[in-house]
Amino acid sequence: MIRTVIHGGLVVTASDEIHADVLIEGGRVVALAAHGSDVAEGWAGRRIDATGTYVIPGGVDAHTHMEMPFGGTYASDTFETGTRAAAWGGTTTIVDFAIQSRGGTLTAGLGAWHEKAEGNCAIDYGFHMIMSDVNASSLREMDRLVSAGVTSFKLFTAYPGVFLSDDGQILRAMQQAASNGGLVMTHAENGLAIDVLVEQALARGERDPRHHGEVRRALLEAEATHRVIRLSQVAGAPLYVVHVSAREAVAEIARARDEGHPVFGETCPQYLFLSTENLAEPGFEGAKYVCSTPLRPREHQAALWRGLRTNDLQVVSTDHCPFCFTGQKELGRGDFSKIPNGMPGVENRMDLLHQAVVDGHLSRRRWIEIACAAPARMFGLYPKKGTIAPGSDADIVLYDPHAEQTMSAATHHMNVDYSAYEGKRVTGRVETVLSRGVPVIENRTYVGHAGHGTYLPRGLSQYAG
Repeated sequence: MIRTVIHGGLVVTASDEIHADVLIEGGRVVALAAHGSDVAEGWAGRRIDATGTYVIPGGVDAHTHMEMPFGGTYASDTFETGTRAAAWGGTTTIVDFAIQSRGGTLTAGLGAWHEKAEGNCAIDYGFHMIMSDVNASSLREMDRLVSAGVTSFKLFTAYPGVFLSDDGQILRAMQQAASNGGLVMTHAENGLAIDVLVEQALARGERDPRHHGEVRRALLEAEATHRVIRLSQVAGAPLYVVHVSAREAVAEIARARDEGHPVFGETCPQYLFLSTENLAEPGFEGAKYVCSTPLRPREHQAALWRGLRTNDLQVVSTDHCPFCFTGQKELGRGDFSKIPNGMPGVENRMDLLHQAVVDGHLSRRRWIEIACAAPARMFGLYPKKGTIAPGSDADIVLYDPHAEQTMSAATHHMNVDYSAYEGKRVTGRVETVLSRGVPVIENRTYVGHAGHGTYLPRGLSQYAG
């Protein structure tokens, strides 16, 4: 058994900030010991000096789309390149989305994603299941998937003809989840109404990327959010709303939570740091920022930050779904509705949220809560992931809170030809990353390899019970 001690750092978890040494054996945390104590000094094996750094749990990004098919192309990060980039950014676990093909089974969809990921990941990974067909057969399959460790199911009120489920289908899936303990996740936008607005905008000659944000109205996100919340109440099921971007949608979630309902919300760094000003960048540059839900006017950001502080929003994930500007985003030149929806970000999340600590939006412990502990709890991975405690996997990041860096496509490790945060200066940087006690990043050098990452069957949500 390989033994390691990480000494001299400030251990920061969602619950504590303590000066302690971390003792690791066999890929797990064995104990936290006082700096310089006899047990730490006598711990034979590899010694990692963490002086001057935070020792934090590896990030858990519960919303990624590696190799996802969309609009006639595929997300540009593979499981190999995407998980390597995640590690560079201090994330040691992803939960990606397997997709049920229309007319196919959940099991076949899950199997296809296992084939993509197996043997290719630098860090550990799990899967959610996107349900494209809700019928008697797929509802029965939900029970089997929950038993097999796929405990969350995503349904869409958007993308008619591709992913959209009607209210009756969503209700049936929620009822099934209420009986089997699964968690329903929803992409909440009124896709049918949006399609009308898209058609009308194109008929008026409004074809630039900025119109993507204008047709996907905040009110239509709020309406769909309200609707799925009420459906979840009828079903008696918990609900997790993904990529919340609009203050009106935050208000719907906050109202439901105030009424005592198990409703949860996720937002993403792009909504906290970017806005419609990016979508309106001249030429075709705005296409880089086309994602759904869309970027909102800057004044929505205050509601998102407030929701994170008050715990009306519990998780920050990336919705990492990168498409290269050249050759992929360009598919929508002259027609914003054909721009592949998605942005890169899996490498940037931990740093951007640390910048939020520097800027005074969040405390250090809240940073770790929304980026590590809460997603692990939400999706049945805690305390194996998301914390530093005896028995937890030794997924640990040494984070230099004083180092400065400039985000750029020239230096990032995601397989995409632009950065959504090009030129942004941030304070804080990952120095070393361990996954189950094994170095993946060592003093700013990648020492990991494809195939180290293992598949994670997940338990039930610890918030939704």
